[in-house]
Amino acid sequence: MTTDATTDLASVLDGARVLPVLTVPSPGSAGPLADALAAGGARCAEVTFRTPDAEQVLKTMAAHGGLAVGAGTVLTPEQAERAVAAGARFVVSPGFDEEVIAKCSELGVPVVPGIASPTELMRALRAGLDTVKLFPAEPLGGIPMLRALAAPFPQARFVPTGGIDAPRLSAYLAERAVLAVGGSWMATPAHLQRGEYEEIRRLTAEAVDRSTP
Repeated sequence: MTTDATTDLASVLDGARVLPVLTVPSPGSAGPLADALAAGGARCAEVTFRTPDAEQVLKTMAAHGGLAVGAGTVLTPEQAERAVAAGARFVVSPGFDEEVIAKCSELGVPVVPGIASPTELMRALRAGLDTVKLFPAEPLGGIPMLRALAAPFPQARFVPTGGIDAPRLSAYLAERAVLAVGGSWMATPAHLQRGEYEEIRRLTAEAVDRSTP
């Protein structure tokens, strides 16, 4: 898999360093959620395929126009195909799967596989990828684990995700190997169930501010 403008996550994120990771219980939340994220300064978002209506949520948010929206928790090539058909501009997986990577290459979209070990990172690099998701970042050891992986693989870029919250954001972003940080604290299912879009906007703005040099 070669890396070019269509398969490079950095090109899609276009400098954005905070990636809201969203599990959206109801498609009715998608429009107001996209508005709140964009109003908070977010330029991208990841809609996880963990709910029955994830495709519709992704489609609505992708149509918003103010966000580069990708699909997360993609486990199969068929899910990747459906996600891209719904408007996903990138695909994120919790683990490394050759068939998902091959499908994304065929579709011409960036794919960010999850890795949790040097072996998985080597497999990703061998597949032609230079950006991976360190997942679950905090349970794996957090920044010390990130540094341990980055040292022998200076060509790799990481999107650490999993257990990261607002207080930990700046420390991760200070790491040279980190492209962006994924996190769900900005817009949780509880926020959405309660309709707390102003709180989502506030938390997003706070995170974007912390990510800006």
